[in-house]
Amino acid sequence: MDSVVESLGSQMIELVLMDLSLGNHGLLRDALYELHPAEQAYILESLPQDKRALVWELVAPESHGEILSHMHEEARIGIFDEMPAEQILAAAGEMDVEDLAVVLEELPEDITSTIIDELEQDYRQRLEMVQSFEDGTVGRRMSHDVVSVREDVNVGVVMRWLRRHNSLPLQTDALMVIDDNGRYMGKLDVSVLLVSQSEAMVADIMRRDVDLVSASANEHELVTMFERRDLMSVAVVNDEQVLVGRIGVDDVLDLMREEAERNLLKTAGLDEQEDLFAPAFPSAKRRGLWLGINLVTVFMAAWVIGQFEEVLDKFVALAVLMPVVASMGGIAGSQTLTLMIRGMALDQIAKSNVRWLTVKELTVGGLNGIAWSVVVALVAFLWFRDTGIALIIGVALILNLLAAALSGITIPLLLKRMGIDPALSGAVVLTTVTDIVGFLSFLGLASLFLL
Repeated sequence: MDSVVESLGSQMIELVLMDLSLGNHGLLRDALYELHPAEQAYILESLPQDKRALVWELVAPESHGEILSHMHEEARIGIFDEMPAEQILAAAGEMDVEDLAVVLEELPEDITSTIIDELEQDYRQRLEMVQSFEDGTVGRRMSHDVVSVREDVNVGVVMRWLRRHNSLPLQTDALMVIDDNGRYMGKLDVSVLLVSQSEAMVADIMRRDVDLVSASANEHELVTMFERRDLMSVAVVNDEQVLVGRIGVDDVLDLMREEAERNLLKTAGLDEQEDLFAPAFPSAKRRGLWLGINLVTVFMAAWVIGQFEEVLDKFVALAVLMPVVASMGGIAGSQTLTLMIRGMALDQIAKSNVRWLTVKELTVGGLNGIAWSVVVALVAFLWFRDTGIALIIGVALILNLLAAALSGITIPLLLKRMGIDPALSGAVVLTTVTDIVGFLSFLGLASLFLL
């Protein structure tokens, strides 16, 4: 299924570029009109900046707000830079309040002030409430389109009240039940409401033991809650248990995608908002930092090698086999590191189980070290016909795989304690450790027993 979706996406990009090259702007405008705003955002983000500007001019103005809310920050800022102030104001007025709160942080202060002044009083109050929560909390994500009822009315009253609405908020699986002061009491599932008798009281058919989340909780806690409990929606409350919003499974799916994308990019030292089609110079500047950090670690490993110049001069075979030890350690360590980062992301790592994990990973490293050291030692002996070199590389491989396992456990824990994201820098530190330990153990043993 994923390959089919990816294929359709790439086909859309190809068709858009073809229409642009042929000058079929009218045809392209009609085609864009038929697409969902999220699909239009995907197309815009997949185009070089000059082509992106052309396509943006063909997008229906009434869709600007929703399209921009689906775009990554850097790509969206690039669009804003090309938009007149009046268009930005119009687009902002079309956005949901939670999306507008994000966008306002990206705009110049004068435009931000103008947008806020143009908002209706009710909308402005909701915006101020969203902005009162820290970035990364549930309050920044929650939807304010919540259908709530009181528990002291019957189903007939609820149904008559619902029929006054033209539509319900998307993904509405339940009505939130509140008391006279707005405090959250529970949920009335739509599936139960629809089959209940009109005289049945809400208090009798509602669910009181249902999940809720604080608006000040972080987004990761929310994702974990939905993953563990298979929820469709959850009420959002403030410190006084007053209902302030709602989070649906569609919002959580967006969060899960963003979290996965963020972790993937951080392993390469990239920002989650980086625009793939951004100009070369700013992209090179951002990425150059991590290349520089990696260069420092490479020189550290090279310095270790340089300390064994005498033994390398006498035994050329050591230079040939040296990368094997470092590479095997790097792969083994990255496996442990990846599992640790995943466990930390899922809140599975606690003080009480770290010791068990350490012993387990050391055991895995030892078993793999013994097994593969036999293979590597045999290959080295058949290649160079030197028993000493074969034994040394076997022992060095075992030592490095043990060091890799220990590093894969301890590095993310230490980085987290230091306030550094392990997904961002763990791989760089781990590679340095396994390279240095691999070279040091292999060349050190060679110096002791071969010279």
